[in-house]
Amino acid sequence: MKTHDFWYDLPEELIAQTPLQKRDASRLLVMDRKSGELAHKHFYDIIDYLNPGDCLVMNDSRVLPARLLGHRPTGGAVEVLLLRDLGNKRWECLCKPGRKMQAGNEVTFGNGELKAKVTEVQEDGNRIVEFDYDGIFLEVLERLGKMPLPPYIKEELQDQERYQTVYSKEVGSAAAPTAGLHFTDELLQRIREKGVKTAFVTLHVGLGTFRPVKAEDISEHHMHSELCMISDETAKILNQTKAEGGRIICVGTTSCRTLESLVNEDGSFSPKSKWTDIFIYPGYEFKAMQGLITNFHLPESTLVMLVSAFSSKENVLHAYETAVKERYRFFSFGDAMFIGDLGSVSKM
Repeated sequence: MKTHDFWYDLPEELIAQTPLQKRDASRLLVMDRKSGELAHKHFYDIIDYLNPGDCLVMNDSRVLPARLLGHRPTGGAVEVLLLRDLGNKRWECLCKPGRKMQAGNEVTFGNGELKAKVTEVQEDGNRIVEFDYDGIFLEVLERLGKMPLPPYIKEELQDQERYQTVYSKEVGSAAAPTAGLHFTDELLQRIREKGVKTAFVTLHVGLGTFRPVKAEDISEHHMHSELCMISDETAKILNQTKAEGGRIICVGTTSCRTLESLVNEDGSFSPKSKWTDIFIYPGYEFKAMQGLITNFHLPESTLVMLVSAFSSKENVLHAYETAVKERYRFFSFGDAMFIGDLGSVSKM
């Protein structure tokens, strides 16, 4: 299967640059997983497609304000993007301009309350940076850091909390699990009152999620690894849902990949964690998920391939082409899709 098989034409003006004032006012394109039939709704209508006894699974990872703007001793500006905590105040980072951030180079952030030194340059160009600060690093980041928005968002984000889900909790992502950005506390409360269970998993999203597929044959693409985990409480909720015949509906591809990575051979769940590089594309047999709430994704991306595996490439590309025609907003701050077996929906 070729990467270009997952191409669709996306006008640049449809890439959402700013979020809507009301999270759940986004548009929702509903697609029957089997037939490909489409319906145009708003996100607050998602409750109509959830049955009592279903379980909504959400990724509670919280985005680290990981983009730091500093200066070298000469006064030159430097941008440091935190990628991975290595312990002992050391982080794997992306640095710009890279040529000015060689081993031994130093940089200062804010009024000097945070300092850093490059200790190593890796083969892939990433830097190992050792930080110097007083107090708690996360609190320093909250004061000095900015949100690492995706490369296709050019507008400065005024309210940084708008790039967090309302249920975000576990700090560690370099990018938001964006399908969850559409939920409000009020909508989640209505969903629970309908008898729908909610459960949380954690997958810390890495910047590799934006890495393009460069292989001509998709089977030759190697996924980046991300840490994911299921708690004891979530495992119990998922097992109860399955035992009672409810559907497991994932909010976002990160929740999907977490469940598909950690589900037991017999289809049950237990508390566990692992680094996963699971790559889901057509031909994959889903073991955990019966429904998916997701954003629209980049052409030829691994995420389009995952969604196509859950339905079909023809259905998904037709849905995307319809969304373009109907002027839906795309990507992080854009509109959403719900994909499921609509024959199993009993609206209330």
